[in-house]
Amino acid sequence: MAKEQGVLAGINVVRKVFHKVDPELKIDALLEDGAKVNSGSIIAKVEGKVASILKAERTALNFLQRLSGIASEASRYVKVVEGLPVHIMDTRKTTPGLRLLEKYAVGVGGGENHRMNLGDGILIKNNHLAALRSRGLSLKEIIAKARQNASQGLKLEVEVKTVQEAEEAAEAGVDIIMLDNMNLEDMRQAVKSIHGRALIEASGGITLDNVRAVAETGVDFISIGALTHSSKALDISLELEAQ
Repeated sequence: MAKEQGVLAGINVVRKVFHKVDPELKIDALLEDGAKVNSGSIIAKVEGKVASILKAERTALNFLQRLSGIASEASRYVKVVEGLPVHIMDTRKTTPGLRLLEKYAVGVGGGENHRMNLGDGILIKNNHLAALRSRGLSLKEIIAKARQNASQGLKLEVEVKTVQEAEEAAEAGVDIIMLDNMNLEDMRQAVKSIHGRALIEASGGITLDNVRAVAETGVDFISIGALTHSSKALDISLELEAQ
């Protein structure tokens, strides 16, 4: 039973948990992933041995609450930017061992997945830049080196902190430019300066309070680590009815 409003995610994981404990348990899902729930919504019914139900209860709820919390948070961000041509995305800031499930939950909530792993694209971040700049390489040289070593078809993205760096990255021919913790005015200037030469991602310090303003600068993507690393679990309980 849901005890608050949100978006459901993880019902198939719940099935797996209960059947792992006891294959004889009967699970009747009344709602499926993506359903909107309110306080009092009945999500599913489980029938079988009381001992088996109680043994699986906490693990099943942990998965369902965690994934539903992520889906609910993603849904809130997507709703705030409704009507604007921007994509709400997650990051790789996921719980160890749960990345596939957590990124699945983001999708259930209407968000999109950034890279699933390091092999999905080349992202040159601030620490990479610091390491290579210590060897005397310029931003343009760093990008050229990454492009030279990249597999064919792999997207190249670079993290920048200033409008000037964004312009340099665009001139060097990157596919995506990440504006890291930029203020709104600098974001608008970067978008205007790049003139469609690369896709633009905003990241860092994004909240429900400022996400629409960020989207209105004209960026293509907004990545939000908090979707997976800080989402509040949705309050869901299991109520036992002994017969």
